[in-house]
Order: sequence, then structure tokens, then C-alpha cells
Amino acid sequence: MWVVHMLEYYDYVLGFVPLALVGFTAVLVAVGAEPLVAISVGAVTAGLVVGHALFVNVPVAPAESASDHPPVNAD
Repeated sequence: MWVVHMLEYYDYVLGFVPLALVGFTAVLVAVGAEPLVAISVGAVTAGLVVGHALFVNVPVAPAESASDHPPVNAD
């Protein structure tokens, strides 16, 4: 059975974090920036993306209806 999976925001975030860290670092070093500065810029960029994903575009669980779960008997 084939599973169709549509990419969502958090899939893109997970892909962009290493791309930002390694990609920005490599590009900045290639154009002549100091490696320490390039690594810092890549890390800050990756951190900003993760922060946006966690605090600005907050993940939410799908709403559950009351009929999904039977009532709980506390006795």
C-alpha cells in the first residue's frame, strides 16, 4: 500500500535547519568570511527558523471530538 504524504510546514523546517547551518556556513566561507563568523551566522539562522516554528507558528494537535473517547468512569 502506498502512503501519500504531503509536505507540511514542519517538514520544511526540518529540512531547512541543516541546510541553513551547513549551506550558509559554506557560502559565507566561500566568499571570504571568517569561519567562526560563518558558523555563527548559520547557527543563528537555523535557531531563528526553529524559534519561529516553535513560538510563532505553534504546532497544534488536531481537535478531538467528545465522541472519539468513551466517558471515563471514576469509580
